[in-house]
Amino acid sequence: MANDDAKNLDLLAMFHYILGGITALFSCFPFIHVFMGIAVLTGKFAETTSKSSGPPEAMFGWLFIIMGGMFILVGWSIAVCMIIAGKKLKARKSKTFCMVVAGIECMFMPFGTVLGVLTLIALNKDSVKELFNE
Repeated sequence: MANDDAKNLDLLAMFHYILGGITALFSCFPFIHVFMGIAVLTGKFAETTSKSSGPPEAMFGWLFIIMGGMFILVGWSIAVCMIIAGKKLKARKSKTFCMVVAGIECMFMPFGTVLGVLTLIALNKDSVKELFNE
């Protein structure tokens, strides 16, 4: 039974690496907003005919840069946490950290939800708890 649990934990660790990489990749999409914000600030989208009475364009440029940057940083942080959780699952350490990351993964439909739920189920088994206590 412990051998099956060890195999399952190794498999879950591999899937954490994969999902972490996918999350990091998809977290790069907001770079489009950052580049658009830079383009607005440098005047690449400026009107040449007349000035409208709307809010200043610089505010929108900075909004795009700041929000895009925040989404990138949060996404990469979550991806790094997933990869670290995979390493900790492989080493059978920090069960609480792995459970917290598994709970966060449940927000990422559909693969994160499946991986998070399976990780939580596996980590709550008594035989797996013994593997982490060794």
